[in-house]
Amino acid sequence: MITYRTDCVPDIATARALYRSCSLGARRPIDDDARFGAMLANANLTVTAWDGDQLVGISRSMTDYGFTTYLADLAVSQTYQRLGIGKELIRLTQAAAPEAKIVLLAAPAAVDYYPHIGFDHHASAWLLSGPLR
Repeated sequence: MITYRTDCVPDIATARALYRSCSLGARRPIDDDARFGAMLANANLTVTAWDGDQLVGISRSMTDYGFTTYLADLAVSQTYQRLGIGKELIRLTQAAAPEAKIVLLAAPAAVDYYPHIGFDHHASAWLLSGPLR
């Protein structure tokens, strides 16, 4: 039985194990304790999914609770995918900030997932990865 929590942020080792168990671990600095720890500590809306004491999913967001929620990470362990856990993590994220629109950058492997559950593609998003020119 999967339980969902909004009252805890997993420690680095627990979160690292989850990220390694899915494709998101390859695109996040999970071996840099300072950066990964900051990612976990500074998200102001974290929803987790647990199978007993095992972390099997996380939705890590920054939100103003009024207009925008940036869903930075949605990670579900590979062995727990296709069970509705990701969708429930997003539903609970949305429920915590119901007036805010959820915005995200999809991982390449998840591009087809988000339209399937109701997200619309937005063609005018921009990404700044380096310094301003």
